[in-house]
Amino acid sequence: MNFTDFYKRVTKIKNLDLPGEESHFKMEPEIRKEWRDPKKIAERNPKRAAVMALFYPDKANATQLLLILRKTYKGVHSNQIGFPGGKVEPQDSNLKVTALRETEEEVGVSPKRIEVLKELTELYIPPSNFMVQPYLGIYADPKPFKIQETEVEEIVEVQLSDFMNEDNLISQNLTTSYATNMKVPAFKLNGYVVWGATAMMLSEIKVLLKQVL
Repeated sequence: MNFTDFYKRVTKIKNLDLPGEESHFKMEPEIRKEWRDPKKIAERNPKRAAVMALFYPDKANATQLLLILRKTYKGVHSNQIGFPGGKVEPQDSNLKVTALRETEEEVGVSPKRIEVLKELTELYIPPSNFMVQPYLGIYADPKPFKIQETEVEEIVEVQLSDFMNEDNLISQNLTTSYATNMKVPAFKLNGYVVWGATAMMLSEIKVLLKQVL
């Protein structure tokens, strides 16, 4: 879909109810189901973070979604696909500010150029003990991305058509720092297996987009 038509339609999601956790559960790894209890999560007193799902046009005016490949490091999210974003800093007045600040730091997009359309459903990430607030944003007049080389390995630009294609939903066996040979639902995008929290947030975005596109 060209970005001009996409933008006209996607703004309608402002008036839609969020699909919420039910949409997350469609892409939830089996190992995570024990963390559905809000009381259990509250006991861990999770840290806060925010991320930005950014849609923008490519040079041919086709709609794309921005993901990033994180650097390899000693941590549970090493070398994984995710959204630009990160933890709350003391200077952040709210979570939207966090998402915008982190997006600028990681991929070089000025907050002034992002139109935040909707606050999505927050999601708890057990391995890192973060409660993450996602936002959906529009970057209508994109400039070249500038990655934060200490944290971002690669920009992953996903065509909207690939994201919405049901054939790109897969099941994969993965081994991580905290689980061995676990079967997870995932998206196969640009050759990458996108699973876990990112896939769960993408699932909610996809449910919303299906209602307006």
